[in-house]
Amino acid sequence: MQATTKEYRPKESARKEDFWQALGLPSRGPKLHEALSEGIPYKVYTQLASASGLEKKELARYVVIPPASLQRRAKSGRFKLDEGDRLYRFAEVYKSAVDLFEGDNQRANKWLLNPVRGLGGHRPVDMISTSAGAEAVLDLIGRLEHGVFA
Repeated sequence: MQATTKEYRPKESARKEDFWQALGLPSRGPKLHEALSEGIPYKVYTQLASASGLEKKELARYVVIPPASLQRRAKSGRFKLDEGDRLYRFAEVYKSAVDLFEGDNQRANKWLLNPVRGLGGHRPVDMISTSAGAEAVLDLIGRLEHGVFA
């Protein structure tokens, strides 16, 4: 009698929709630069608000887009380069926070919206408006992921 070994193959689960693809925004590289230069479509903003569970006005406040500018962008359909860059930074930090909490959006939101000791008592969401602040948040997330607390 000959024994056969059955090869284990995990069942293919329904693949999670890629975060960046769902937003309609490249995650990195020349395509991202091109998208930012051309002006991020307004739809990306609405998708990001939906994905993060934030009200649109709240998201606009965190990325420093005044209400009048937001109305103009809704009509024109595109954001200016600096506004798009801030939206991208928010998306990058939000995605990293969700990854830190292993896909738990609620825990990620709670972390983003509350003061964090590793950021000098600042809320991560309040630091996203500048590249230096966003880098500090991403650096902290990286340290937390790797267990480096100092």
